[in-house]
Amino acid sequence: MEEGAFEGIRVVELAQWVFVPVAGALLADWGADVVRIERPEGDPYRGLMTQGIGTDSGGVNLSVALANRGKRSLALDLRREEGRTILHQLLETADVFLTNFRPGALRRLGLDAEALTERYPSLVYARGHGYGVRGPDADRPGYDSSAFWARGGMAHVLTPAQLDQPIGQRGAMGDRNGAMGLAFGIAAALLKRTRTGRGSVVDVSLLATAMWTLSSDVLSALQGQRPRAMSGGGAYVNPLVGSYRTRDGRHIQLVFLEADRYWADFCRLVERQDLLDDARFADLQARREHADACVAALQAEFASRTFEEWKSLLAGIDAPWAPVQAVEELLEDPQVIANDYVGDVVGDGGPSYRLPSVPVQFDERPPALRRAPEHGEHSELVLLELGYSWERIGELRDAAVIP
Repeated sequence: MEEGAFEGIRVVELAQWVFVPVAGALLADWGADVVRIERPEGDPYRGLMTQGIGTDSGGVNLSVALANRGKRSLALDLRREEGRTILHQLLETADVFLTNFRPGALRRLGLDAEALTERYPSLVYARGHGYGVRGPDADRPGYDSSAFWARGGMAHVLTPAQLDQPIGQRGAMGDRNGAMGLAFGIAAALLKRTRTGRGSVVDVSLLATAMWTLSSDVLSALQGQRPRAMSGGGAYVNPLVGSYRTRDGRHIQLVFLEADRYWADFCRLVERQDLLDDARFADLQARREHADACVAALQAEFASRTFEEWKSLLAGIDAPWAPVQAVEELLEDPQVIANDYVGDVVGDGGPSYRLPSVPVQFDERPPALRRAPEHGEHSELVLLELGYSWERIGELRDAAVIP
C-alpha cells in the first residue's frame, strides 16, 4: 500500500458522535495512526438507530463505520487517575489531540487547550464545537441539527414560505462538512509546525460551518437584504437556469449561466427554430424581460419528453445541465463508478460493505478504506506499545480503568 500523506502522524481522538470523529477518519484515510479514546461504556453513537444504517441495520453499524474507519480504539475511564495517566502517555507520542468535549469537561479533566499546549508545545490541539469558544453559549451542547441546521440559518432559508414547519435536514450534513474544515485546519497546523516547531490550536464550529455554507446569503444579509427560499417560476431571472419537469414527472436542471452562449444551440437541439427567431427571447435581457413567457415555453417543451429521453438528447449539447437524481441512482452513476466515489471495505474475517469515499483524491486515486474498530478493540495492543506488561494490563482491567 502506498504511503499516505499523514503517514507517521499520530492523532489521539477524544470525541464522540459524528462531527469530530469524521475529521479523525479523514486523517486515518490518508495514513494517520488515529487512536480513538472511548469511555468504558462506548460512544453513544454506537447505539443510535437511524435510516436502517445504525444499530437497526441488522449487520454492520454503517454510521459508526463511516465516522471511525481506519482507527484504533482504546476504551479508557478518564474519571480515574490511572486512565488520565495512560492518556498523557499517549499524548507524549502524539502530533494531534482531537476533541469535541465541551470546555467545562475538558477543564475538569485537565485537558483544556491551555494546559495541554503548555505541557506539549509541539501538539496540534484541534477542537470541534457547536457555537465557538467565546461568547455566552461557548459551553452549550450543540449537534448539527441544532447548531448548524437550526441556529445556523439553514432550515429557515431553505424552507419554502408555504410550509408552516421548517424542512428537516438529512443526516449529519453539518457534521461532515464541519469535519472537512477541521481536517483542513489540522493539515495546515501540521504544515505550520514544520516551519515553527510549535503546535497550534485549531477551532471549527458547526455555527461557523453553516455561515460559510450560506456565504452568498450572508453576503446578501450584510447588504440589508432578507434571504429567503426560492419558490416557483416567479423566481426565474434567467429562464435557462432552473429545473424543468419532464413528461414522466422527473426534473432536469439547466445551469446555462452564460445564456446567450447556449440559447441557439439549445433551440436547434430541440428543433425549435421558432424560439430562436422569437424577438422576445433574442438575448439575455429580452428573455429576462419576458421571463414568464420564456419559462412557459420551456416548461411545455420539457413536458413533451421523458426523463430518459431528455438525458439522451441533452448529451448532445456542450452545456452545463444535470438530471435531478435520487440518491439510489447515484450508486449507478457512471461518473461515480469511474471515479471510485464509493469504496469497498473488505472485512478481515468479518463482513464486507461499501462506504462513500472522502471527496479528496491524491494522484487520481481514492484512499483504501479500512474498517472501523470495535469498542476497545485495541486497548491491550496500545497499552503494550506504551510499555505495559500483561500483568499490569490485568490490574488495570480489575480496577475498571479499561473494560
